[in-house]
Amino acid sequence: MDRPERPRLSSLSDLRFGAVATETIEDTLLHLAQQNEQAVQEAAGRMGSFRETRIVEFVFLLSEQWHLEKSVSYQAVEILERFMVKQAENICRQATIQLRGKTEPQKWRALKEQLFNKFILRLVSCVQLASKLSFHYKIISNITVLNFLRALGYLHTKEELLESELDVLKSLNFQINLPTPLAYVEMLLEVLGYNGCLVPATQLHATCLILLDLVYLLHEPVYESLLRASIENSTPSQLQGEKFVSVKEDFMLLAVGIIAASAFIQNHECWSQVMGHLQSITGIALESIAEFSYAILTHSVGASTPGQQQPVPPHLVARPPRAAASSNP
Repeated sequence: MDRPERPRLSSLSDLRFGAVATETIEDTLLHLAQQNEQAVQEAAGRMGSFRETRIVEFVFLLSEQWHLEKSVSYQAVEILERFMVKQAENICRQATIQLRGKTEPQKWRALKEQLFNKFILRLVSCVQLASKLSFHYKIISNITVLNFLRALGYLHTKEELLESELDVLKSLNFQINLPTPLAYVEMLLEVLGYNGCLVPATQLHATCLILLDLVYLLHEPVYESLLRASIENSTPSQLQGEKFVSVKEDFMLLAVGIIAASAFIQNHECWSQVMGHLQSITGIALESIAEFSYAILTHSVGASTPGQQQPVPPHLVARPPRAAASSNP
C-alpha cells in the first residue's frame, strides 16, 4: 500500500508559547470568542449527533496511520459532523414533504440509503480535505486514499473520490476551515503564559491533547455528566437535553475545562490559580469551569477530582453557569 511519508512534525518540546505579540493575541482571542458566540447561538437540532465514539475513533486512527497532526484529526471530525448534520436535515426535509403530499417515500429513502452506503467514502474525504487545510508539505494523495479504501473492500475511482470531496464542499458552502477546540486551548495557553501561570504552558499542552482526545472519544458520557451536574438531576428531560445542545457547541467552555483539568493533573496546588486566570480571560464562571473539569477528570483519572479536593470560590457570575439545560423557558 502506498503510504505517505511521515511529515517533519515538531516535537512537543519544540513548542514555544509567549513568542506572539500581545496585540495579535488579543485580536485572535476576540475573533475566536466571536466565532464561539455565533456557534453557541446557532446550535440546534441534531448538532453533535455525529461525534459518536466509533466515528471519532476511526478518524483518529486513520489520521494516525497517515501521520497527520492532531489539529487535522479534530478538523476532520468537525467537517464530517457538519456535513452529516446537513445530510440528515435534508433527508428529514424530503420525508416531511413527501408525507404531506401523501406520496411514496422513495426519494428520502434513497437519500438515506445513499448516505449509508457512502459513509466511509465521505469520512475519508473529510480527512483528506482537513489535510489540505493544514500546512503540510505533503497532503494525502488520491492514490493513498483509494488504496486505503480498496483495502477495506470499497472500490472507487479517482472521479468518485473527487465528486465526494465536491459534495462535502458544496454541502457546507465551501466553509470547511472550521474552528476546533484545539485552537481555543492553544490560544488560552498563550494568554496564560503571559499572565504568569505557575504551570508551564508546554507542560499543560501535552496533557490538554490527551484530555481533548478523551473528550472527543467519550463525548456523550462526558456531556451527560455535565448536564446532570448543571441541572442537579440524574434523569434530564428531553427538553433539557435539547437545550443543552448549545453547551456541546461551546468550544471556549470546553477549552477552559480541558486546561483546568490538565492543570489539576499536572499540579493540583496551582489549580485555583489557573482557574482564576481562565475566569478572568474568558468571563466564564468559576463554577462552570469547575463542573466541566470535574466531568473530564471523572472520566479520565477517576475519584481524585477538584470537586472533592478544593472549594470553588464564591464569586461566580461574570458569565452565568451554563444552565442552558434548565427546563424553565
